Amino acid sequence: MSSHVNRRSFMKQSVAASAGGVLALNTGWAAEPKGAAIKVEPNSKATMPIGKIGNLEVSRMLLGGNLLTHYTHSRDLKYVYNLCAHYNTEEKIHETMALAEAHGINTLSLHNPPGIVSMLKRYRQRYGGKIQWIICPIAEIKDDMQAYADMTKELIDEGTEAIYLWGVRSDALVNQGRMDLVRKAVEIAKDLGVPSGVGAHDLKVIVECEKNDIPADFYIKTFHHHKYPSGPKPEQLQRAYSEIPGYWCRDPQETIEVMKNVTKPWIAFKVMAAGAIPPKDAFPYVFQNGADHTLAGMFDFEIAEDTKILNETLANLQGRTRPWRS
Repeated sequence: MSSHVNRRSFMKQSVAASAGGVLALNTGWAAEPKGAAIKVEPNSKATMPIGKIGNLEVSRMLLGGNLLTHYTHSRDLKYVYNLCAHYNTEEKIHETMALAEAHGINTLSLHNPPGIVSMLKRYRQRYGGKIQWIICPIAEIKDDMQAYADMTKELIDEGTEAIYLWGVRSDALVNQGRMDLVRKAVEIAKDLGVPSGVGAHDLKVIVECEKNDIPADFYIKTFHHHKYPSGPKPEQLQRAYSEIPGYWCRDPQETIEVMKNVTKPWIAFKVMAAGAIPPKDAFPYVFQNGADHTLAGMFDFEIAEDTKILNETLANLQGRTRPWRS
């Protein structure tokens, strides 16, 4: 009887906890933090080499945004998206940002789904966080550029330190031959006084930007090798990027060759192929082959180890194929 009662009590407590979790999730980004205050201690546990992009000093590793915004690339594992959303509450995201600062990461990069900028601002307001924001506006781009210009200005007014053209937009614009709109997007942010870059999944974007003298201050380009079990097969490489799940670097060697001649800073992203390549493999590969910075999506419990690997990688780097551009 006692065992039965204990099980019943346990089930009641579990149901109550689950309901509370759902309620907290449904409050969105506005949920107040619980528990002890987060202590932000920039560079308290580790330092990290930096480069310069425009007038910004940027750590060689940036905190990636997909895990923070719950846009998790999980291939055909459908449950991972919800798992990430349940784990990375606003409080947990703020803890993650504080840990990043404590380990020498001074910049994050993400896109701006609804509510994300307000969440970032609350981190600064509540905890005095100093981590810089590099954000790509998701506004639709049309000939008049009004929606994009309005969103870009709003982001800068809210505290964004650098802007870049979202790779989803640049891939499409370049394939449509609309380099005029790529130029306008870059110039909008430059005219507002912040570094302005171009993001890309398709290497053609970089090639066309260079050919057309687009005045970007930096590039954010996908880069990783294909030596992992779920890497793309030869027949997949002929398909469109959007049709190839979980990978975003069609030809790593061609990327290396093109970027050798690019004199603008290069932030490499998708370097771990959405979690398929371990950091001990990914970081040496991208820095050895020319990237100036790496963007790394990390949960809070990964930051200490990943920053340690990053610092060791840079300390032991030899025979780099491209001069540092930042």
